[in-house]
Amino acid sequence: MLKTASIIRPKTIDDLLNTELIAKLDPLDLSSKRVFFGKLKGERRSKKRGQSVEFADHRPYTSGDDIRHIDWNIYARLDTLFLKLFLEEEDLSLHVVIDCSASSDCGEPNKFLFMQKAAAALGYIGLVNLNRVTITAMGDRDDGSGIVGSLRDLRGRRRLHDMASFLCGLEPKGSFSFRSAAERIALSRRGKGVMLVFSDFFYKDGFEEGLRRLVGHGYDVFCVQVLSPQEIEPPITGDLRLRDMEDSDSAEVTVSAPLLKRYKANLAAYCKSLEQFCVQRSMQLMTVRSDTPIDTLMLDYLRRKGVVK
Repeated sequence: MLKTASIIRPKTIDDLLNTELIAKLDPLDLSSKRVFFGKLKGERRSKKRGQSVEFADHRPYTSGDDIRHIDWNIYARLDTLFLKLFLEEEDLSLHVVIDCSASSDCGEPNKFLFMQKAAAALGYIGLVNLNRVTITAMGDRDDGSGIVGSLRDLRGRRRLHDMASFLCGLEPKGSFSFRSAAERIALSRRGKGVMLVFSDFFYKDGFEEGLRRLVGHGYDVFCVQVLSPQEIEPPITGDLRLRDMEDSDSAEVTVSAPLLKRYKANLAAYCKSLEQFCVQRSMQLMTVRSDTPIDTLMLDYLRRKGVVK
């Protein structure tokens, strides 16, 4: 992977979300293939029957039912007691996790900038639809937790600038234990909802143990693997000395056509193993290039996966 030569970091919400993108995001809402029961009443219509204002169906009255919900008009016509059922409105939690390790700070376009913009776009959709939004950054910490920051339970359009300030303040560096970070995230999650993890998933300790800790717990987990075009098609040849940007390990290599072919085969095998691991645990994986337009990610990739609608 090649470190981005010169990167302009976003400083405001306008650097993350332009007006053209916002116009495309406004009609979208979060979605899930499961039925989630939130703790707060929001603007999401659930399939769970409740006591809100929108009528859903009838069912026969049984002993012990609340007589306040009897439909007396039907009783007058049929001389039989029926109970009114209503659609209950509930919120859906969105938890976005972003990888702030040094390996994410590479590529043209920069992978980390892509993750920041994608997280901002998803957060925008969640906030304007009055869902609860949490954003967690995984990265290098002295305490070994792997969590460099978290912004929890944001709700409403007025929190957009808080979200943007948090994302703009993130600085990718070093390495961390994905297992430790995932364990902290799993223990801190509340309620039920949708989680998206943005990372290249290139962890020296592997991705398996971390993902095992994230699966379940009432959340649909979507893994978004972000790769730069240069990682997919390396534009390098000749004798090189390569240095790992996370732990400074180095190696001298001669980049030849057979070596590049083997590299591509290894990358494909790694991505395939990540995909199979996710499928076996009811998670979904999307592998995207960092030059993918954010509106394409939202309107095409994530819509087809059922994350937004």
